[in-house]
Amino acid sequence: MTKTSWIKGVLALALSTGAALWGWYGWLIIVWVVCMALDYASGSIAAVKAGEWSSDIARKGLFKKAGMVLAVAAAIILDLLFGVVLRASQIVLPFKANVLVSALVLCWYSLTELGSMLENAVKLGAPVPAWLKKILKISKDSVDSIGNGSTK
Repeated sequence: MTKTSWIKGVLALALSTGAALWGWYGWLIIVWVVCMALDYASGSIAAVKAGEWSSDIARKGLFKKAGMVLAVAAAIILDLLFGVVLRASQIVLPFKANVLVSALVLCWYSLTELGSMLENAVKLGAPVPAWLKKILKISKDSVDSIGNGSTK
């Protein structure tokens, strides 16, 4: 088995295990992780192309990604706390949701990463349709509105 085949197999196993264990929520996490990796890689490639690659800037980018991981972890813990309180108090919500805050945070971060990837694509010389940028902005604004409790 080649190294590439082994890596593909491990990646396929990890993705399918996550999806099987967590369903749609697992896919949301996988999408976010893939977006982070693609954004970091495309940003690095764009910096190399521009002759501006710097290990200090790359390190700052990794620290930013680590901060995002902490924010998502905090949102997941908040969802767990809400679940404990709701079950203990026997409050009945008008909808069924095991996760809410973390799902919104994951969507928001994924949309942010996608926007950054589009910026990197432009830096690499790729034409990016204006409507694609607009769709991402509308999507991110919608997630912000939901998170802020607004129905605009």
